[in-house]
Amino acid sequence: MTTNGLRRRVAERARELRGELVGLSHRLHAEPEPAFEEHRSAAAITALAERAGFTVERGVGGLPTAFDARIGSGDLVIAYCAEYDALPGLGHACGHNVNGASATGAALALGAVADELGLTVRLIGTPAEEDRGGKAYLIEAGVFDGVGAAMMAHANDRDQVNGDSLAICAWDIAYTGRPAHAAAAPWEGVNALDALTVAQTSLGLLRQQLPRDAVVHGIVTDGGQAANVIPAHTAARYEVRADSLERLHDIRRRVRACFEAGAVATGAELTITPHGHDFAELRQDGELSALYAAAAEELGRTVDRTPCRTASTDMGNVSHLVPAIHPMLGYDTGGARQHTAEFTAAGTSPGADRAVLDGAVAMAWTGVECAARPALRERLLTGVRERSA
Repeated sequence: MTTNGLRRRVAERARELRGELVGLSHRLHAEPEPAFEEHRSAAAITALAERAGFTVERGVGGLPTAFDARIGSGDLVIAYCAEYDALPGLGHACGHNVNGASATGAALALGAVADELGLTVRLIGTPAEEDRGGKAYLIEAGVFDGVGAAMMAHANDRDQVNGDSLAICAWDIAYTGRPAHAAAAPWEGVNALDALTVAQTSLGLLRQQLPRDAVVHGIVTDGGQAANVIPAHTAARYEVRADSLERLHDIRRRVRACFEAGAVATGAELTITPHGHDFAELRQDGELSALYAAAAEELGRTVDRTPCRTASTDMGNVSHLVPAIHPMLGYDTGGARQHTAEFTAAGTSPGADRAVLDGAVAMAWTGVECAARPALRERLLTGVRERSA
């Protein structure tokens, strides 16, 4: 069958699955689960994959809510990354219900022609993108070994390709001091809240000297227990972002010094614990991005090809390992951006439902081109061989 014929079959298969894919998106949206707690979400996706003939391995990489679903036996492996974790208190404010459903649709649609294209199609369930970085854990466990190309699309207020993202690290900060009566004998205490205040003041001053792309932000998770007791313990979680992992290493050193200043100034003991994996900056494959953009435009979507910057994603780690794309998949959000209640509310709109299907078809068509274009196929296979060596 010709490439055009295979593309038609892929699109037809996606349309056949429309009800199930939209239903999946709505189900994920209605039952939001935070990082590493996505049991119902993973179960819903894997059940759909099994009904489509995929072989599913659950709990891959030592992560109970991760999975690896496969179909086909070809030498070229195309992987679609399904995200499905939500934000505490906000639900699917980053649109991962759309992300997960579109990746699932792409895998199931391409899987229908996998053998004819000499492909192995994998749907990799990647939990905890919002916190600690499930994809980085799966890379460490070897789950992405042998993958020729990896794809996902991310919910957004407009369609974009050629974007990058910031590298990020996260820390859990704790200061331990000594309690004392805040009025009767404050001099006997070591104030852990003062230590955190000194650190935050230092960070505020440091920001003037940071590069423009550097971002430092965080929350206080423990500020003491009673106003009349010198706080003996405080805690915070902070994130540091930069335009690359290399730049992040330098900025992280300077940010750490601010927290150390709080300990020096007050005498409190400081503990800094990494929170999950570092996220690398996103490096999208130009050829794959162009193929995706052309496919999306063929479906009637308007795609902004201007280089842009998103926040941070553990898909960046995947993109450092294998050729990857992470296009933004748009629908009307009323002007709302991710991580807001308004963005959550738009996640089951007719526009979001169309985005699920269009994203699935565009990514599946990109997978067809990976298999059918000899030079591209050989580039992807050569990359696998070189990484294996």
